[in-house]
Amino acid sequence: MVSTQAAPLVSILINNYNYGRFLEAAIDSALSQTYQPLEVIVVDDGSTDNSKSILDRYTDRIIAVAKPNGGQASAFNAGFQACQGEIICFLDADDLFTTEKVTQMVQAYQTHPDIGWCFHPLQYFQDGTDTLLSIYPPGPTEAPQRVDFRDDINLHAKIPTWGPATSGLTFRRSLLSRILPMPESITISSDYYLRYAAVSEQTGFFIPQPLGLLRVHGNNAWTLRSDKLSQKARVFLLTGYWLRRNFPALKRLSNKNFGMGLGLSWWVGDSNPDFEDKVVAPYLQALSWLEQTEVQLRAGYHWFKTVRQYRRWRMADQSRDLTR
Repeated sequence: MVSTQAAPLVSILINNYNYGRFLEAAIDSALSQTYQPLEVIVVDDGSTDNSKSILDRYTDRIIAVAKPNGGQASAFNAGFQACQGEIICFLDADDLFTTEKVTQMVQAYQTHPDIGWCFHPLQYFQDGTDTLLSIYPPGPTEAPQRVDFRDDINLHAKIPTWGPATSGLTFRRSLLSRILPMPESITISSDYYLRYAAVSEQTGFFIPQPLGLLRVHGNNAWTLRSDKLSQKARVFLLTGYWLRRNFPALKRLSNKNFGMGLGLSWWVGDSNPDFEDKVVAPYLQALSWLEQTEVQLRAGYHWFKTVRQYRRWRMADQSRDLTR
């Protein structure tokens, strides 16, 4: 157990939009932590379902922040502004924390005072049946340990494939204050921006045990979805665009993200003149001739890769139809 002497205040930031049917379980998992002192901030991003009535049940146990709908990044910004914790944990409203999560996070931060972030994988489970699915990501280490990926990401532009989704991310306030507020045009999957920025800025710690549960349901914005390519394209493009602007040292990684997004947008035929004028064209114009060539080649590679994946999906669908 973590000593209560000089124990840091931990803030759990729950972002919610129309997840009233899951919200109570998420809040209860945050309030059931074995660690104290703790505060739970719930940012409701303009929900139109029963979320407000759920929050009203917890008025004396949480801090509720109501705001107009603006997307996940705006919810992150609002929650960070409202919280006071030295350590901050993010939780999506459709996910859960294990009861020991915060205790283990604080132990890592106290043992390693130089780290700025601590991540862990998530146990995926099927909503309705509670069937356990995969544990993702597998992580860069098999044992809990301090990790430093700054050279990999800053010098070699290696995209971390092991980064967990929102509910597996925790940060020191000192580091997060250098990343937030983040651009609010990244309305979903804002965790990409947080992960890349954090890993490029400071040493961290990875705990391979799944200390959170990610709920797989019919309305996931991203998880295990093959039908969201246009949405994914926008996320990659915006992540690349804003990382390059706000963290110039990540320009190579930004170009990789932008190339992936560009290739996906070619495949889905996503043509939005306003988005093209404000994001795509300015980004490409700011690149050198060599960088433009690299981005275009990467876009072509991911366009071709998507074509192959789509053909496999179609073949799998046809095979299932034939066996019915």
